[in-house]
Amino acid sequence: MKIKLIGLGKMGANIALNLKDHHHEVKGYDLNEEARRNLESLGISTTQSLVDLLEREGQEKLIILLFIPNQIVDKVIDQIEGLLQVDDIIIDGGNSNFNVSIKRYQHLKSKGIEFIDMGTSGGVLGARNGACTMVGGNKEVVTEIEQLFKDISVKDGYTYTGKPGSGHFVKMVHNGIEYGMMQAIGEGFDMLEASPFELDYEKIASMWNHGSIIESALIGYIHQAFSVDPKLTDIEGKIDDSGEGMWMIEEALKYKVSLPVITQALFARYKSKDNDLFGEKVVAAMRKEFGGHSVYKKS
Repeated sequence: MKIKLIGLGKMGANIALNLKDHHHEVKGYDLNEEARRNLESLGISTTQSLVDLLEREGQEKLIILLFIPNQIVDKVIDQIEGLLQVDDIIIDGGNSNFNVSIKRYQHLKSKGIEFIDMGTSGGVLGARNGACTMVGGNKEVVTEIEQLFKDISVKDGYTYTGKPGSGHFVKMVHNGIEYGMMQAIGEGFDMLEASPFELDYEKIASMWNHGSIIESALIGYIHQAFSVDPKLTDIEGKIDDSGEGMWMIEEALKYKVSLPVITQALFARYKSKDNDLFGEKVVAAMRKEFGGHSVYKKS
């Protein structure tokens, strides 16, 4: 398939290479010249113009894949809407609020343009080698280009979740669960740090990731972090949040669903801006390992 990719940051660039590996024809766009140049050096065609990106041969249907921050999705859609035709497809692969995704679907559908919401997990390594994708949208439209989702996903790591908005809803819940799991791991290492024992956290994390009940990608990521910085002395325990934990809690209030663990995990991230506990360093380090998220370096 021919894919027009907007957003060539950590996730978008790796998705582009993943698509190329699966013999899709990718053309990318990003405002950042260095991002375009880096991808060009790896064999991906790029452009500095949205008009050039969305050129079509005859009446071909365009497939536009967005990997951009959710805060600018509407701005980009406004910029490209006039260049699109009936039956063109926009896929939002970022972490957008599912309520907003439903509104985007409805708006674009009124113009005859299709919109698919794709929740994407697995971090930058997943984007490059096989992500986990949860896809919502009109079933016929998703089925038409389903091979695209299968190709960029790890084996058995793709599912069609249902009607528009459901992909980003499932990703929101996924991220809420992630908050709770990461907080539990962080608190566990906080307990180890407070003990009277001289413990090697890298060895413990490695051991836990070989046959224990808590074996997981997250334990693997913190093992990687400890292998570089055994006591996490170079970073602060300040943890940002993507917004999805807050969205999930807001929805839980509407549905009257109790989420004490996830709520407390979100509050712990807010509290981390005031304290510098070891457990919060562990969570910050995990986020950096799997998603390339920023950490606050010790000055």
